[in-house]
Amino acid sequence: MQATNEQGGLRIPPLWALMIAGTGLAAISGGARATFGLFLDPVVDALDADRAMYGLAIAIQAIVWGIGQPIAGAVADRFGAARVLAFGAVVYASGLFIMGASTQSWTIHLSTGFLVGVGMAAASFSVVLASVSRLVPEERRSWALGVTTAFTTAGQVVMIPVTQWLIDEQGWRTAAVFLGILLAVMLLSTPFFRGNANDQNRAVGVMEEKTPLAHDLRKAAHSRGFLMLNAAFFVCGFHVTFIATHLKSYTGDLGQPGSIAAWALVLIGLFNMAGSYWAGVMGGRHSKTKLLTIVYGLRAVVIAAFVLLPASSGSTLIFGAAIGLLWLTTVPLTSGIVAQQFGTANAGALFGIVFLGHQIGAFIGAWLGGYLADTTGSYLVVWWISVALGVFAAVVHLFLDEGPAPEPPAPGAARSRVAPVATAVGLIVLITSVAAVAAPAADASQPAVYCGLHAFLPG
Repeated sequence: MQATNEQGGLRIPPLWALMIAGTGLAAISGGARATFGLFLDPVVDALDADRAMYGLAIAIQAIVWGIGQPIAGAVADRFGAARVLAFGAVVYASGLFIMGASTQSWTIHLSTGFLVGVGMAAASFSVVLASVSRLVPEERRSWALGVTTAFTTAGQVVMIPVTQWLIDEQGWRTAAVFLGILLAVMLLSTPFFRGNANDQNRAVGVMEEKTPLAHDLRKAAHSRGFLMLNAAFFVCGFHVTFIATHLKSYTGDLGQPGSIAAWALVLIGLFNMAGSYWAGVMGGRHSKTKLLTIVYGLRAVVIAAFVLLPASSGSTLIFGAAIGLLWLTTVPLTSGIVAQQFGTANAGALFGIVFLGHQIGAFIGAWLGGYLADTTGSYLVVWWISVALGVFAAVVHLFLDEGPAPEPPAPGAARSRVAPVATAVGLIVLITSVAAVAAPAADASQPAVYCGLHAFLPG
């Protein structure tokens, strides 16, 4: 059955069709995004550049995506998700076409960095998730968010090996053009998300009072829980972007063939489907903050084990499967908390703001990984920063309130800035402290294949 909004003539597809369209968008957009780490070495070689150059391009991509996400979410809430998603598909594809023709570093920064970042912001799972959260009954919302998030990396199960094959057989430029063509296909799914937030809510019989965005933004700015959620999601962005961008280069330093890292990324996507689905189901039954504490704590354990155990192709594949179970399990839980705190009327904009914190972490993870690899000759420092950040995020969620955000104080009242300032300072101190401790161990004279324990053992 289709629901119809008589005032706006909005026709909402049945749940099965909506989920097919949403998961299709998530799979193509997310699958393409997961392939950028495969381009690092061939692009650097072709342009006679270094890893920091390409890391900076991915960092630009991440921060542009992050800054653009709340804007895209707000525009989608106000004017309709279909238009925003279509715009994103066109810009995303254009960025890849230009990337394939690039011969200088600045065009990689423009295409792979800026244009792809804009496209990701508009054609992202965040815009899709906001619509899904409105169009699906509340009792099935967490499940639907989990399924949609799972398909965000389902595309990489197919797209990573295909892209790696194209890079090996036809060259990285052909691979980039192929991805651009595939991204244009996303236009076929965008009409399923017609209508703005009010239209979508009314079409499914939800009469949620439209709260002005300005009011929810003030409430968010004064909400300790919302600010803590931003800090924790920063860690997720750092983890996934560093790993997706630099895993292939890291395993190459260890003497492993590029196909091993590619298959590890495939396993990340495959196991993420199970992990995200689990998170969606469990998030509807149990405390989302406690589940997130478990997820981030396990990430720290898995990363530490990967670094400390003897390096081998088998350990890399096992790492891909293990971290895949924890990859985007944070997304349905985090977006669900936002909906619980503020409702769904401005979900796109508010989750976009949280996602900006995620992308600030992604910027630092992508750039810092390349920079420290070039300057110290090893990725070891960044791996240990990732472990410390996982512990930090696990602790943050122990103190995070997932209930409705309190009303903000009256306009003009003084607000406390202790929480955000303390959190920012804490993150900076954490990253710099771990870097200072670990950097001496990451010596360029280390053998190419080593056990991570060697960095801390004499001789």
